[in-house]
Amino acid sequence: MKNQNKKIEILGPGCPKCNALTENVKKALQETNQTAEVVKITDIKDMIAKGVMFTPGLIIDGKIVSQGKALSAEQIKELIKGN
Repeated sequence: MKNQNKKIEILGPGCPKCNALTENVKKALQETNQTAEVVKITDIKDMIAKGVMFTPGLIIDGKIVSQGKALSAEQIKELIKGN
């Protein structure tokens, strides 16, 4: 499978937007038949250390791709393809 070693990090304290982003990441991976290591980061210090100031944050392979938005599965699919 392509992009098997992709790492997706979801940063947020567990708010409804963060949970929606998590579900949409799972949906996007499923719909594109891709696998990835999905990591949830809930510690504020860890978020700041990674450069995320607004939650939810989304990092794909070490690159911040979104902050402060619960992206749709369609938007996430485009980001997964582009990274």
